[in-house]
Amino acid sequence: MTTSEFVKQFRQADPRKLALQASRYPDVDMPYALNQIQGWQTALRKLPSWAACDGVVYPPHLNMEQCSSEPTARYKQQVARRWAERIPNASRTSMVDLTGGFGVDFSFTSCCFDCATYVERNASLCEVVGANLPRLGIRNAQVKCAEAEAVLEQLEPHTMVFLDPARRDEHGAKTVLIADCTPDVCQLLPSLMQKSQFVMLKLSPMLDWHKAIVDLDGKVREVHIVSADGECKELLLVLAPDGKPEVQVFCVDIQSRPDSEGQYPRSEFVYSIATNAQEEMVENNSQLENSTSAQPTNSQFKTQNSKLPPATTQNSQFKIAAGNNSKLKIQNSKFLFEPNASVMKAGCFDEIARAYGISAISRNSHLFLSDREIDGFPGRSFAIDAVTTMNKRQLRQTLSGMKQANIAVRNFPLSVAELRKRLKLSDGGDTYIFATTTSDGDHILMLTHKTKK
Repeated sequence: MTTSEFVKQFRQADPRKLALQASRYPDVDMPYALNQIQGWQTALRKLPSWAACDGVVYPPHLNMEQCSSEPTARYKQQVARRWAERIPNASRTSMVDLTGGFGVDFSFTSCCFDCATYVERNASLCEVVGANLPRLGIRNAQVKCAEAEAVLEQLEPHTMVFLDPARRDEHGAKTVLIADCTPDVCQLLPSLMQKSQFVMLKLSPMLDWHKAIVDLDGKVREVHIVSADGECKELLLVLAPDGKPEVQVFCVDIQSRPDSEGQYPRSEFVYSIATNAQEEMVENNSQLENSTSAQPTNSQFKTQNSKLPPATTQNSQFKIAAGNNSKLKIQNSKFLFEPNASVMKAGCFDEIARAYGISAISRNSHLFLSDREIDGFPGRSFAIDAVTTMNKRQLRQTLSGMKQANIAVRNFPLSVAELRKRLKLSDGGDTYIFATTTSDGDHILMLTHKTKK
C-alpha cells in the first residue's frame, strides 16, 4: 500500500490509533500520512470545500488551526468582489497576495480577478500551494517565492494588494501593533497606495483599530470586525488612495455551519465614523475598545442570507446613559439583549441603542433592555423571568428550587466562579443569569431564558 492509498483509505480513522499500527505498513511514510489525515479531518470541519478535493496537501497541524476558516475566507471574497466591481473601465483586474501563507484566503479571493499572484518567502509553502491550486480548480494564479518588500518594489499596478502580516516578533511573542508586524505596513503604505486600487489588510482581532486608522494616514475606508459563532476572529481593513471623511465599520457575525443552499448566514451592523475624530480618540482614551465617545454619522443594519427584517430606527428616544429611572426601566422591561463579539469590539453601544430603540442598563454594562422582542438583533436575546438584588432573602425567594444556571457577569464586583459559589448553582440548564450594576449603583441579578428568535 502506498502512502497516498493509505491516506485515502484511513482518512476518517483516529490518527493516534493509526500511529500504533505503523509497523503493519512498512511502505507508508507514516509521519507524513498521519499529518495528511489529521489535516483532512481539520479541513472537513474548517474548510469543507478543500476537504472535498482529492489530492490537496495539508501543512502541519498548527498551521491548519491558525489558517482562515471557510466562512471568514468567503467573507473576504465577497468584500474583494464588491470593491473590484467598483473599478471603472477595468478591462483586466489583478491581485497580489504578498503574504500568501497556506493560501486559504488567496484561493477564495483570487477568483474575483482575471489574474492573481501568490507571494510567500517560505519555499516549502510555495511548493505545497503551487501543487494545491490546480487541484482546487484555480487556473488564473502564479506562485512566486520571494520577500513581500522586494516584490512590492518591482510590482506593476494591481487592482488589489492583500496582506496578512506576521503577528509574532523575532522571539515568537505575539504582537498587536501594526508597526510590530512583518512586513511593516505603515512603512510600505506609500508604495501600496501607488501600486493598487485598494488594499485589503488582515490583522489581529486584538488590534486597536482606532489607532490603526490614525497610523495608516487616513487611507482606511472600511473596517470589518469579523466574528464566527460569537467569537471575534479577525480584523479587516480596506484602504484606498482616495481618502474619505468617513470610515464605514462593519460588525459581522458569521455562522460556521452552511445553510441548505451552502451559504454561511451572517448578520451585519454597519455604521460610519468621522476619520478625523480617531486621532482625538486615541489621545484621550487609552481604553478605546469600550469607548463610545466617537459619534457615528450614519448607521444601518443588514442581515445576509437571513429572513429576519432590519431593526427600525423610528421614534427611537433612548440614549446609552440610563438616567435616574433605572429601577422603573428594569421593572418595565421584558427582554434583555447582549451584543455579539464584533459589536463589543467596535464599542458602538450608543449606535446600537439608537438603531433598535433599546436602553442600556448602565454605561458599562453592555447589556440592553426593551419591553418588546426585536428581530435580528446582532447578538443574543433573552426573555426576562425575574430580577433580584443581592439581598439574601430576595435571593432565596427568587432562586428557590433552582439547581443550575448559566452565569455571566457584566460590570459586577464578583467573578463568575465567586458568584456561582455564593448562589450554590451548578453550570448548565436553560436559565441564564446576568449579574450587573445599574446606573444607580445597585447590584442585580437578571434571570432569563433564550428567546426562540
